[in-house]
Amino acid sequence: MNARLSQLWRSMPLRLAVLMVGLFSAVSLLSLAASYAVTQSSFEQAIRADLAQDLAGFRAAPNARAVALLVKAESRETDPNRLILSYVSPSGQIYGNGAIARDDEGFHIISLDADRAEYDGAYLTLTEPLFGGLLTIARSRAEIAALGDVFVNILLISLLPTVLIALSGGLILARRSKRHVEVVGRALDDMTSGNLSARVEIGPRWSDDLRQIGGKLNEMAGAQETSVAALKQVSLDIAHDLKTPIQRVSVHLDALAHITKDGSDQAALVDKAQEELDGIASVFQSLLQLAQVEAGSPKARFTPVDLTALCRTIVEVFEPAAVEHGQILQSDLAEESLIVTGDRALLGQMLSNLLENAMRHTPRDTTITVALDRHKGRPRLRVTDTGPGIPLDERDKAVRRLYRLDRSRHTPGNGLGLSLVDAVAKLHGAEFELGENAPGLSAIILF
Repeated sequence: MNARLSQLWRSMPLRLAVLMVGLFSAVSLLSLAASYAVTQSSFEQAIRADLAQDLAGFRAAPNARAVALLVKAESRETDPNRLILSYVSPSGQIYGNGAIARDDEGFHIISLDADRAEYDGAYLTLTEPLFGGLLTIARSRAEIAALGDVFVNILLISLLPTVLIALSGGLILARRSKRHVEVVGRALDDMTSGNLSARVEIGPRWSDDLRQIGGKLNEMAGAQETSVAALKQVSLDIAHDLKTPIQRVSVHLDALAHITKDGSDQAALVDKAQEELDGIASVFQSLLQLAQVEAGSPKARFTPVDLTALCRTIVEVFEPAAVEHGQILQSDLAEESLIVTGDRALLGQMLSNLLENAMRHTPRDTTITVALDRHKGRPRLRVTDTGPGIPLDERDKAVRRLYRLDRSRHTPGNGLGLSLVDAVAKLHGAEFELGENAPGLSAIILF
């Protein structure tokens, strides 16, 4: 789960969505903050204008007595939580619905009722000496305080849903883009593993840029498939064209061997020439067979094959050769009959090639084991040895046709044995893998 979330977070659509949401949120917050500051300033200016207008009305009174009566009359009709009127007459008497008091904590507005309670909230005040007394008018800032709540509600109602919707849209786009990228990745994996017929399946909802990438990859795969097919066809044509001349040369060498005196230098040269010619013929025969297997033509001969019985037969055939090489050939076969659908001759040659490869490239006293069992319900064939093995960085190359390790240059063989094993495995829908046996090599075929 964490891995999937991490992949989604690293996707470009989600990151772009987060970036755009961040920019939009920052601009929106700055805009709301500016609007709040302007609106708050406008409210304060309006309140101060009302205070100045109120004060101008009291200035019109003729004397202190008139101001006191006017303050007393208006304070009866005024809500002290909205407007406070206070006039301290020249004689020190206080008129109105409140009085300004001061202590160590600052200024406070106190009711003139019997309980002398303090009014809550903040006020904007305007004070002016008038007719020997002191007139104070205070208007509540409750509207300005409520303005903050209004802007918070605007933020919650407008910005947060927008952010959530944008992030959800980014997540949906990221998941869709991830699926598209996975399609491209699977096609590339197939192409890298040798399946040049693999193509990117471009969907109807793909964006133009992904369509172009998928189309270019398909063009590249098609060109590579055509090139590889041409190379294979060239090798097949060469093998076909040279098969007959090689057979003729072999006939001539046989005739020459009959008229050459046994034990002479000429006879030795003829024997060497025949040996080299047999090797050349083996290479061309292997190339022809490999081409036929890769073309899939043997599938027409597929029948149920008992792998257990086939492995037992091949092991019995190779035991004398293993003893002659000073090697130990043993088997660990399943007691049950493991049946697969395939070509018995090709499966037998596949196992033979693995055993020949193990016997050819491992020293004396090496143990070679043929094991057959079930792995996760699937038949699994393993040929392991305790020889030098194949370096990890060369195992993928070892299945290429005509590829040979540096240390194997002076040993018999043509570099086509493992290529044929890989081709036969693919023909039968099996997976062929070269692994570590610690020490030695493990060749695994999972049907």
